[in-house]
Amino acid sequence: MPETNHEITLDSALTEEAVLATYRRMFAALARDSGAVVDDPALVDIAETLFAAFAEAGEEWLTHEQMRHVCRAYPLDQFENRLRVLKGLGAVREVFPKPNQLRYRASFTSVVGLMFIRRMMDDGGQSEMHRLLALEDLNVADPRTTMEEARVSAQNLSRAFRLWALELITLLAGTIEELREQAPKLWGTEEIARRAQSLHGTILTRWPDLDRTCTELRAAIYAYSDASRRAAGRLADSAGTTRNLTLLPAETWRTFAQTAGKERLAAVLDGFVFDAPAPWHDPAAIVRAVDESPRPAPAQPTPPRSALPDSGPADTYDAATGGLDHLAAVAEAALGGRSSAPVEELLAAGGEWVSARRLLADLVAADLRPDAPYRLRWSDGLTADPGAEPAWLSHGRLERTGGDT
Repeated sequence: MPETNHEITLDSALTEEAVLATYRRMFAALARDSGAVVDDPALVDIAETLFAAFAEAGEEWLTHEQMRHVCRAYPLDQFENRLRVLKGLGAVREVFPKPNQLRYRASFTSVVGLMFIRRMMDDGGQSEMHRLLALEDLNVADPRTTMEEARVSAQNLSRAFRLWALELITLLAGTIEELREQAPKLWGTEEIARRAQSLHGTILTRWPDLDRTCTELRAAIYAYSDASRRAAGRLADSAGTTRNLTLLPAETWRTFAQTAGKERLAAVLDGFVFDAPAPWHDPAAIVRAVDESPRPAPAQPTPPRSALPDSGPADTYDAATGGLDHLAAVAEAALGGRSSAPVEELLAAGGEWVSARRLLADLVAADLRPDAPYRLRWSDGLTADPGAEPAWLSHGRLERTGGDT
């Protein structure tokens, strides 16, 4: 028995080490050393140059001298440091593990990891989400896929969409500059939501027992769609009437002028010719004239105003009492003298969905009031009927708990 436990421990250690080795090779191109990420884009360029050279070399592989030759445009110390890190993390390894090995090969995992990272840098994960949805759509349509595998797939997608929606909501509350930098995350959101809803429909059609999981997925998709539309609206409003997203505020240019080097500043004005100021102009006067020059004020959108009549501020106690009386009247009318009534029956009696939705809102408000003697008891059941209105219906009962009405 002790030997068996020892073997299980060794197997677990080997499995964990294999996972960690894969992670190391995936992100070796971004590592500055064995425990940190690069802070210079040129270091990533060295890794890409080496991987391209390994691909062209084929079965001949590369020696240390050949690797240095293809990276000759970079300083020697920078190249040696990158090669040491890539070797240490397994991105570049010896062809055969034997003494005095002179030829090296590149790890396939590292190349794929760098390709994935480049795509993430280009569009913030949009293309990866499209690929993930396409693969998941094929998986759930496969007859060999089990219900548990579909459940895990739906839960993973729900988690991804909720985190994505939270990130967009955070951008909405942040500065417009940060939102502009993350603008690629708003590209193709309608297509992503459409494909996700199609995947949701496939899962629910094949496995109706996954209705609760599909409800969470649908809520996450709607939250992502709403957050993306709001972020895109704010981004469009900030661009002005021209809707030109390349127009940057003065703060961005001021930050660029304070942080950029001489070469980057000169590149911005490359191709422009300026007349030198007259020698009798005081530099301070020129600066003051530029600061005092009129600047067009950006158009401020008018805040939305409700079309409903406003009776003005009311007394807090009277408003609360009137609200409770209204909710009690609605609940008593729905119960019709009974102590409890099914919610689906009340919604069906309301006729059109707009009236039923208003009734449901009042019943929920009465349920949330601790001083109201009415409660909604919901069950785990969920009825799906695409031809009905509403198409999704949760089962529950409205109950009178006792007390004065």
